[in-house]
Amino acid sequence: METRKVQVTGGSTYTVSLPKGWATENDVSSGTTVELYPEDDALLLTPRSESERQEGTLDVSDLEGERLTRAVMTMYVSGFDIIRLEAGRITTDQRRAIRDATQSLVGVEVLEETTDSVVIQDLLDSSELSIVNAVRRMRLIATSMLEDAVTALVENDDDIARDVIERDDDVDRLWLVVSRIFRATLRSPRAAEELGVSREDCFDFHSSARQLERIGDHAAKISQLALKLEDIPEEVAEALVALHDDAADVLEKAMDALFAEATDEANKLGHAAHEAVLDIDEHTRRVDDILRDLAPVQAQSLGLIVDSLSRSADYGGNIAETALQKAAPRPRS
Repeated sequence: METRKVQVTGGSTYTVSLPKGWATENDVSSGTTVELYPEDDALLLTPRSESERQEGTLDVSDLEGERLTRAVMTMYVSGFDIIRLEAGRITTDQRRAIRDATQSLVGVEVLEETTDSVVIQDLLDSSELSIVNAVRRMRLIATSMLEDAVTALVENDDDIARDVIERDDDVDRLWLVVSRIFRATLRSPRAAEELGVSREDCFDFHSSARQLERIGDHAAKISQLALKLEDIPEEVAEALVALHDDAADVLEKAMDALFAEATDEANKLGHAAHEAVLDIDEHTRRVDDILRDLAPVQAQSLGLIVDSLSRSADYGGNIAETALQKAAPRPRS
């Protein structure tokens, strides 16, 4: 850290010098334009840069299958707009893994293919992406998935179950978009300004999106178990529907708290969601007692479903905690 004293020039203009080492490393010299971003009582300074698309290169010679797919996703989340994948020879299996990765990402397509490289490009304009809209969309998909998963279970409807499992990909895609936007705000104050969302709020939305992604996973898990189970006893079905309703109530209150503009409303809803999570624990124990009278194999599968619903409520509680932190007063720098 270096310190500088603010000086006055021309009688009314405040000036401060820049550390020479920082200026040299960032190619800042006389005549260079810098950008200043006010953030509460702080002021962030960065050299002005042209809005060039970021290009990254990755050697994939030793990567294949899931490892290769994950590596492509990592490059995307890291913020690269053009990703060049190179190897001595790109195999058919590697091309398949790369295609799987592009299909799992929003707005990404293969731009060029040769024997030793594949270039993929993000076609979306990052400045037009909204972390708030992405999280709102994740909320709608994840909550509907959880409801439909329980419906598929109690009505023994395999078509609904398969549809829920497919929708999990949509939640995952949005989760990667949120992660990409969040990391961009960490790298550049310009990204946060273009979003119109503070970096602290971006962190809160990112944390909440992670919980929604996990809820989507549990909805898919319930659906996978529903495909294996036959008709379940009416008493158990009613208990599971009631447990889902309680979990959905927690999630609804938590998400409303996260998006609430008024502090009082956010606190009211956040605390209500937290208190509702405690009721879920008692409800879960009652359902577990009912399952003890069932055949062991069926009881085990239904126990996993109870656990997924309980965990989904816990994730809602985590979102409520984030909402309360978001609404709390923030210390000055």
